[in-house]
Amino acid sequence: MGFERIDDLLNGVTADGTLHGVAATVVGRDGVLYQGAAGDAKPDTMFRNASMTKTVATTAALQLVEQGRIELDAPVASIVPEFGELQVLDGFEGGEPVLREPTTPATVRQLMTHTAGCSYHFLNAKLFTYCTELGFPNPLEGIKRSLSAPLVHDPGTLWEYGVNTDWLGMVVEAVSGQTLADYLAEHIYAPLHMTDSTFTPSDEQRTRLLPIRFRAPDGRLVATELDLPAESEWDAAGHGSYGTITDYGRFVRAWLNGGELEGARILKEETVELALRDHLDGAPLPKKMEPTIPELANPVELLDVPQGWGLGFHLYLADLPGMRSAGSADWSGLFNSFFWIDRKAGIGAVIATQLLPFFDDKMVQTILGFEAAVYAELGTS
Repeated sequence: MGFERIDDLLNGVTADGTLHGVAATVVGRDGVLYQGAAGDAKPDTMFRNASMTKTVATTAALQLVEQGRIELDAPVASIVPEFGELQVLDGFEGGEPVLREPTTPATVRQLMTHTAGCSYHFLNAKLFTYCTELGFPNPLEGIKRSLSAPLVHDPGTLWEYGVNTDWLGMVVEAVSGQTLADYLAEHIYAPLHMTDSTFTPSDEQRTRLLPIRFRAPDGRLVATELDLPAESEWDAAGHGSYGTITDYGRFVRAWLNGGELEGARILKEETVELALRDHLDGAPLPKKMEPTIPELANPVELLDVPQGWGLGFHLYLADLPGMRSAGSADWSGLFNSFFWIDRKAGIGAVIATQLLPFFDDKMVQTILGFEAAVYAELGTS
């Protein structure tokens, strides 16, 4: 298969200055169908995975669920007691935060589905006010105390994107007795031969790290000092890993194959099937996310089609014509990297740049063109 349309797309958006660098891979159950890069990106370029870390960390937790060492509906505080100290932020009175105990304890499953009540300061106005007014750190600063910001909802009531997976990483650490970095290295990265995946890039890997660019209001790409900290006080399961599209493509292939890749099994087939079902249990997804910090993210409006959330993945519950199938899983990273897993079609893909703010319109158009080209080339549209 030639995939010339994808080559033309990637070369076009970098040649005209729309993106400074972009890399993509398409994988099937039996191997890599396409891999390409353009502009400042190369096939071995390192990327900040950002929130694409979440699905890998959730896979680690699912391994421990399989082993009977974690129960999905166990209270988080029964494993990580510090979580039990979190209160719900109801609002402010006289400039002071109004805090109360949550009505129910959050569970491990709710951490996986982003219904535990946690948020991010850059996505929730109430939490943004709390962090800025009280000088409370945010997770992107690498300060672990940032995870102890209050909940913004009672657990189980709403889907709210936030530091849920960071707490899930601490669940993995508490149960396994390993740091998250060590656990992933031993139980996911090594079996899947994800040789460039890490929380602490080497000097050599940093030479391959694509610089971040910022989309200025006039559309130009300019340098920015916004970045993840060189050092973090914890292995951030929500955003802290780095790697290549080759590595992430291998992770996607393992999920396509029901938890196995080239003889290495990281999950049972039934666990994969469980994870890729909707687990929201009535908690609604928002129609739109309105960020509080426009330098980090643009507004994100969901397509008006049935959607859900599995254990670690966003799900489309209906076919998208000419694109992915119903039941497909996906997610993305802050610096405009994206992946999807379509088990029905036997196709997965990763496309990445390093650009702020998130949900850049030009990158979104590139992704849509990429996905349409993938399915057109494979004749499944």
